[in-house]
Amino acid sequence: MAWTLPTAIFFIAIAVGLTVFTVIEIIRPTTKRKTGVLPISTTRGDRFFISLLGSAFIHLVFLGLAPSLIAIGSIASIAWALIVLRWG
Repeated sequence: MAWTLPTAIFFIAIAVGLTVFTVIEIIRPTTKRKTGVLPISTTRGDRFFISLLGSAFIHLVFLGLAPSLIAIGSIASIAWALIVLRWG
Protein backbone atom coordinates (compact mmCIF):
# COMPACT_ATOMS: atom_id res chain seq x y z
CA MET A 1 0.00 0.00 0.00
CA ALA A 2 1.30 3.42 -0.88
CA TRP A 3 1.42 5.72 2.14
CA THR A 4 0.09 8.88 0.58
CA LEU A 5 -1.66 11.84 2.16
CA PRO A 6 -5.16 10.45 1.42
CA THR A 7 -4.16 7.13 3.00
CA ALA A 8 -2.86 8.89 6.10
CA ILE A 9 -6.03 10.99 6.35
CA PHE A 10 -8.13 7.84 6.04
CA PHE A 11 -6.37 6.03 8.90
CA ILE A 12 -6.28 9.15 11.06
CA ALA A 13 -10.03 9.60 10.55
CA ILE A 14 -10.69 6.02 11.66
CA ALA A 15 -8.45 6.48 14.71
CA VAL A 16 -10.21 9.73 15.62
CA GLY A 17 -13.61 8.07 15.19
CA LEU A 18 -12.64 5.16 17.43
CA THR A 19 -11.26 7.57 20.03
CA VAL A 20 -14.39 9.73 19.97
CA PHE A 21 -16.70 6.72 20.30
CA THR A 22 -14.57 5.35 23.16
CA VAL A 23 -14.76 8.65 25.03
CA ILE A 24 -18.51 8.91 24.44
CA GLU A 25 -18.99 5.33 25.70
CA ILE A 26 -16.96 6.11 28.84
CA ILE A 27 -18.90 9.32 29.51
CA ARG A 28 -22.35 8.00 28.54
CA PRO A 29 -22.42 4.19 28.50
CA THR A 30 -24.94 2.50 26.22
CA THR A 31 -27.83 1.52 28.48
CA LYS A 32 -30.20 0.07 25.92
CA ARG A 33 -29.77 -1.44 22.51
CA LYS A 34 -31.47 0.18 19.55
CA THR A 35 -33.39 -1.40 16.68
CA GLY A 36 -33.98 0.86 13.71
CA VAL A 37 -33.36 0.57 9.98
CA LEU A 38 -31.12 -2.42 10.57
CA PRO A 39 -33.06 -5.58 11.46
CA ILE A 40 -30.81 -6.24 14.46
CA SER A 41 -30.44 -4.80 17.92
CA THR A 42 -27.30 -2.64 17.99
CA THR A 43 -25.25 -0.45 20.27
CA ARG A 44 -23.49 2.77 19.28
CA GLY A 45 -20.23 0.90 18.67
CA ASP A 46 -21.97 -1.77 16.57
CA ARG A 47 -23.45 0.89 14.31
CA PHE A 48 -20.05 2.58 13.92
CA PHE A 49 -18.45 -0.74 12.94
CA ILE A 50 -21.27 -1.51 10.48
CA SER A 51 -20.90 1.95 8.94
CA LEU A 52 -17.13 1.39 8.48
CA LEU A 53 -17.70 -1.99 6.83
CA GLY A 54 -20.43 -0.62 4.57
CA SER A 55 -18.26 2.33 3.58
CA ALA A 56 -15.43 -0.01 2.63
CA PHE A 57 -17.74 -2.06 0.40
CA ILE A 58 -19.21 1.06 -1.20
CA HIS A 59 -15.70 2.27 -2.05
CA LEU A 60 -14.74 -1.13 -3.45
CA VAL A 61 -17.80 -1.12 -5.72
CA PHE A 62 -16.98 2.35 -7.01
CA LEU A 63 -13.33 1.43 -7.53
CA GLY A 64 -14.35 -1.69 -9.45
CA LEU A 65 -17.07 -0.17 -11.60
CA ALA A 66 -16.12 3.47 -12.07
CA PRO A 67 -12.71 4.45 -10.61
CA SER A 68 -13.05 8.00 -11.87
CA LEU A 69 -16.17 8.50 -9.72
CA ILE A 70 -14.58 7.70 -6.36
CA ALA A 71 -15.69 11.10 -5.01
CA ILE A 72 -19.30 9.99 -5.47
CA GLY A 73 -18.40 6.80 -3.62
CA SER A 74 -17.07 8.90 -0.75
CA ILE A 75 -20.28 10.93 -0.64
CA ALA A 76 -22.33 7.73 -0.69
CA SER A 77 -20.19 6.32 2.14
CA ILE A 78 -20.70 9.40 4.28
CA ALA A 79 -24.44 9.24 3.64
CA TRP A 80 -24.45 5.53 4.55
CA ALA A 81 -22.56 6.20 7.78
CA LEU A 82 -24.94 9.00 8.78
CA ILE A 83 -27.99 6.82 8.08
CA VAL A 84 -26.61 3.88 10.04
CA LEU A 85 -25.42 5.98 12.98
CA ARG A 86 -28.61 8.01 13.19
CA TRP A 87 -31.34 5.52 12.35
CA GLY A 88 -29.53 2.16 12.45
